[in-house]
Amino acid sequence: MFSRERVITTLEHKEPDRIPIDLGGMRSTGITAIAYNNLKRFLAIDGGRTRVYDYIQQLAEVEIEILKMIGGDILPVSILIIGPKSWRKSILPDGSPCEVPDTFNPVVMPDGSQVIYNDKGVMMGRRPKGGYYFDSIYHPLENVFSIEALEEKEDELCSTLWSASPVSEKIVNALEIHAKYLYENTEYALMLNDGGGVYEWAQDLMGWNTFMVNLLKNPDVISTLLDKLVEININRLQKILPAVNKYIQIVQIADDLGTQQGPQISLDLYREIVKPRHKKICQFIKENCDAYIFLHTCGAIREFIPDLIEIGVDIINPVQVSAKGMDTAELKEEFGDKIVFWGGGCDTQRVLPLGTPKIVEKEVKKRIKDLAPNGGFVFTQVHNIQPEVPPENIMAMYRAVKKYGGYS
Repeated sequence: MFSRERVITTLEHKEPDRIPIDLGGMRSTGITAIAYNNLKRFLAIDGGRTRVYDYIQQLAEVEIEILKMIGGDILPVSILIIGPKSWRKSILPDGSPCEVPDTFNPVVMPDGSQVIYNDKGVMMGRRPKGGYYFDSIYHPLENVFSIEALEEKEDELCSTLWSASPVSEKIVNALEIHAKYLYENTEYALMLNDGGGVYEWAQDLMGWNTFMVNLLKNPDVISTLLDKLVEININRLQKILPAVNKYIQIVQIADDLGTQQGPQISLDLYREIVKPRHKKICQFIKENCDAYIFLHTCGAIREFIPDLIEIGVDIINPVQVSAKGMDTAELKEEFGDKIVFWGGGCDTQRVLPLGTPKIVEKEVKKRIKDLAPNGGFVFTQVHNIQPEVPPENIMAMYRAVKKYGGYS
């Protein structure tokens, strides 16, 4: 089978020739640029380039040569990738080379940290000296506790979120050209990365503390904010989906609902406040696109899965196997005929960074045994491959998928 056919087959809950593999199809199934450079050195690959397309998480755009080596089956269709006018050479925190968008110009502070500003001169993010990532530090709604205060700050809704900003006709045209090219000139399945989210967006705008206080004490404020974010999402999708619908197979949205030990909020609160907004976005995508809906939602989210299925989610990711209640055999038994598990292939908290290649192989074998029967499973590690993961373990993971991931 070709990659696109393989992915579609498993999304239909049928068994393809082998388990599809994703590395870099979206911004939580990828590899950090440092780990990517280490992997290329390990594989004795001298050419190509390491483009940091997501500078907050420091993710590398995975090159076709690497996808071929590991058996990858998915490519992203993303404004972040087609957006930069040009790329310039830069250096990663470990001293290895990369390329960054021309718009990425962090300022080095006296303490050695780096900060990034928006076009209004507001400090948006900071990377500590010796750190790998930029933390979001600007929450324009952190003092908003009433609908009146929210209305006064409405202009700030798109100020911290690249994925919430309006999309121009030029960007939409470029996205369409890119998707069309990939569809006609490759056999990969294509995932639109620009579906959006609302719950996480609201948390980023308000900051965690303000968001959680409002959720319990001023739910009308959160409901109003989420409604505004739904409208922003749909306005963007109204432009994007008609341009790429003929070419993509998956639309990715994201809203983390879980923690390591359980859900962030109760199921009742989710159903009252968040679910109706999720449903509206999913319905819009279903009515205006033929693609499957992929929801990225970290943590212990098992009790939400029936509701996610009900509102039209086809795929969940990352299947955080280390979180409470996220046992892969039980998840497959309970929900395997109703939803696709995209992830859970190898734990990225302990096994992939700290285990031996043999331990990695054992982990992959178990997850495949649990999740692969009857299709409905796309292999990827639980989350992005972090900078200090040994390349030996990365390749042990993909060798194990090749060894155990076939359907007879």
